[in-house]
Amino acid sequence: MKLVTFDDGRVGHVVDDKVVELDVPDMRRYFELGGDVRPTGREVPLAGVRLRAPIIPKKFFHTAGNFREHHEESKNVNWSHPVLPWIVFFQNVDAIIGPDEPIVYPEALTNEMDYELELAVVISKAGAFFSPEEAEEHIGGYVIFNDITARDIQREEMKSGVFCLSKSIDTFCPLGPWIVTPDEIGDPHDLAMQLRVNGGLRQESHSGRMLVTIAEILSHYSPMGYSPGDVISTGTVAGVAGFSEDAASLYLRPGDVVEAEIEGIGVLRNPIVPWAERDAARGGGERAGATAG
Repeated sequence: MKLVTFDDGRVGHVVDDKVVELDVPDMRRYFELGGDVRPTGREVPLAGVRLRAPIIPKKFFHTAGNFREHHEESKNVNWSHPVLPWIVFFQNVDAIIGPDEPIVYPEALTNEMDYELELAVVISKAGAFFSPEEAEEHIGGYVIFNDITARDIQREEMKSGVFCLSKSIDTFCPLGPWIVTPDEIGDPHDLAMQLRVNGGLRQESHSGRMLVTIAEILSHYSPMGYSPGDVISTGTVAGVAGFSEDAASLYLRPGDVVEAEIEGIGVLRNPIVPWAERDAARGGGERAGATAG
């Protein structure tokens, strides 16, 4: 099942070429209710709705360094601290945007805007201190995450061994286009992954190349406690601009269009717009699908 947030924040699931609306105020509440939600009786064509970020989680756990290939390419830049497995930090949930929403290029802050294709997991129910063997029962679905990063800011942040601002700037967290439930995905470690900029291939890999499994990631972070609808990223693959030999030519610029694709989920597409268009890009500050608390 494909779960969507659409138009002014309504929730539904996709059936063929239609969206069946569900009687629930937002996607977090859907998971809090264990998916026990009835349809409203309203159905609309998928082509006629505006898809939003499928969920605004209470917590967004961000994993770095989980693909060996990305860890290896990070050595090209000789940063003060290596990008190692088990790096975790919290993402700014206010930076989340959905499919086809613009990513704002903040030229006053950075001229090294980068992309990072990631598979993310949506938590289905509350839990803490569980084993990898118990992790599967906490998985509600999978979604595409594009971890937009200001590399020049990150380079300075890494001198202290931590990073935050470089990945948390407004609109730097594209998520979507929908949440696909585990029954449709099958093995999450058997998915092809690609990222394209203006149609040109930049990243290509496979979810089977993770250093640790999704179950191990979920178990490892579980002492912090999960809430229904929380999101956990699983790290990016090789091919980011910032670790390439000609990084300057590959960084994102206004006018670019980024397409992040994962097999079995779909394509998350976002254009890059200049800072001057930030207000229009954010719709005057309205964020459909947001939840307080």
